[in-house]
Amino acid sequence: MKRLDIVFFAFRSLSANPLRTALSASGIAIGMAAVILLTAIGDGIQRFVLSEFTQFGTNIITIKPGKITTHGGSLGAIGSARLLTIDDAMALKESRYIQYTNASVMGNAEIKANGLSRRVTLYGQSPDFSRAFNMQVALGRFLPDDDPRTPRAFVVLGAKVHAELFGRANPLGAILQVGNSRFRVIGVMAPKGHVLGFDLDDTVFIPTMRALEIFNREGVMEVNASYVPDAPLNAVVEEIQNILIARHGREDFSVTPQQQMLSTLSTVLNVLKFAVAALGGISLLVGAVGMVTLMHITVAERISEIGLLAALGTTRARIRMLFLIESAILSTLGGLVGLAVGSAVAGLLKVFVVSLPVNIPWHYVLGALTASILIGLVAGVLPAIRAAQLNPVNALHTE
Repeated sequence: MKRLDIVFFAFRSLSANPLRTALSASGIAIGMAAVILLTAIGDGIQRFVLSEFTQFGTNIITIKPGKITTHGGSLGAIGSARLLTIDDAMALKESRYIQYTNASVMGNAEIKANGLSRRVTLYGQSPDFSRAFNMQVALGRFLPDDDPRTPRAFVVLGAKVHAELFGRANPLGAILQVGNSRFRVIGVMAPKGHVLGFDLDDTVFIPTMRALEIFNREGVMEVNASYVPDAPLNAVVEEIQNILIARHGREDFSVTPQQQMLSTLSTVLNVLKFAVAALGGISLLVGAVGMVTLMHITVAERISEIGLLAALGTTRARIRMLFLIESAILSTLGGLVGLAVGSAVAGLLKVFVVSLPVNIPWHYVLGALTASILIGLVAGVLPAIRAAQLNPVNALHTE
């Protein structure tokens, strides 16, 4: 029996028992579809989260008061953190790597305009904020380049605040009351939507110094520094540390590059994606167990056929190859069906469930398809060996 004849014989054997073939392949198909769906959702979530972080740019460094790394021994009284100030942010502009700096403070405040009132998130930001974070202004302008220590009382509205308080009317030049202070509207931000749980449209932006006065704070919550994209990150961080240490007398602040946060986040998300792929792989193993069982049943049902093949001169190696090929065809068929079903369901989820980020990582899919073929070969080994070891005479007597 030639190798090509073995392949044709295997296909005829499988087509002669369509129900058994379908049952054998279904376990692998379900496992393959599970791998595709789980990894598609996992990869989609990873891309979504990373895009949320990177939409403001990746060349951002955040400085916060307080040193979060651990040192040996107690710092005692000198361990208390010195506040970060607007002057610290201005000093960072002396660095040859820094393009923009932003001293930021955030809080909740009640605003009034047009006889209406609303409680919103109020951001105190520097004039460089829109440039550092790629924020677009839809109407008017962002906060002007006043002296950050004595800025004018201007306010920029988020898109939702504009719609709620002014409707479709042009708000430029209108007076907005924030607490006991009055601000003149000079701009409206372009719609941004929700970012990591924060509604950036339901906000107002005022100068940092004015926000400090409203919230009765002495220091800012954080300072953001945007550096030249091709600058060496280590050198940028070192220069920021040197400038602030010279001002504070010690390193009582924490410098966190966004690239470092993205790297850590990406590692965590990759582990989670691998974990969900492994869960789908368990379904493949369950399908393999079912295939082993059905292949053993197949051998038991075809003992006389195996005896006839051996009596006609088919070698044991050819008989082993016959059952291995049948098993490989079954697993490949199941894998391809699972690939089609899983991809179709993932496509439907992407179209009809817009809020669910779905993206098929094809390297995982190819890995799962390869695994399904290998599972079929492994699942067919023991039944194939059993079939090849049958005595031809005894096998024929079973007829």
